Amino acid sequence: MLKTLPQLLEQSKQNVQLLTAKKAAQEMSQNKGLLIDVRESAEHFATPAIGAINIPRGVLEMKILEIEKDPERPIYLHCASSLRATLAAEQLARMGYTNVSVITCKMDEILKMHQYSE
Repeated sequence: MLKTLPQLLEQSKQNVQLLTAKKAAQEMSQNKGLLIDVRESAEHFATPAIGAINIPRGVLEMKILEIEKDPERPIYLHCASSLRATLAAEQLARMGYTNVSVITCKMDEILKMHQYSE
């Protein structure tokens, strides 16, 4: 049976850790986690979150090992709606990364993340 995108997203959410921007910022200030923006490059450059590395969802599996070789380092993923980030988190878990979280709020909250860590 084919799955619709909402069904696929719902299934993926069961397998990943979901966080607010505030919680992610608090954790990152303590654990030196890696913030990855999985939006397309044009989206990232139009509204970049402070400290985020842009690795578009379509090339994540090809680029992540160049950026992070430690499978236990905390990784925080974000996009504009959490859809791409959720699918990306599930894929990173399949690759062996053990500490991946998805920031599940609107982009304006993600842009304010640095305020939460101060």
